[in-house]
Amino acid sequence: MADHGQHAADIPQMDYAEHEGTYHGFVRFAEIATLACMTIVAALAVGGTKHAWGTAIVGTLLALVSTGVGIAAPSVGWRAPAVPFVLMLLALLLL
Repeated sequence: MADHGQHAADIPQMDYAEHEGTYHGFVRFAEIATLACMTIVAALAVGGTKHAWGTAIVGTLLALVSTGVGIAAPSVGWRAPAVPFVLMLLALLLL
């Protein structure tokens, strides 16, 4: 067999705490990004079906700002982009 020059004693130990932190950060980002994408799609639906492009632009801007807030503040997380998502759904239903 090929000898790669490393033995089991030479391999560094895994930093499981760092792996867990990276995983939780990725999941948090995925939640926030998913809601941001859903908000932008709802805003496009408002603009396309109701011809309320002003409302769609405001919804898109709110989605971008709330995504930044959700990423910057871990305690808020996915709840920040959920607010403009609900507003866009209400605009879709009521306009």
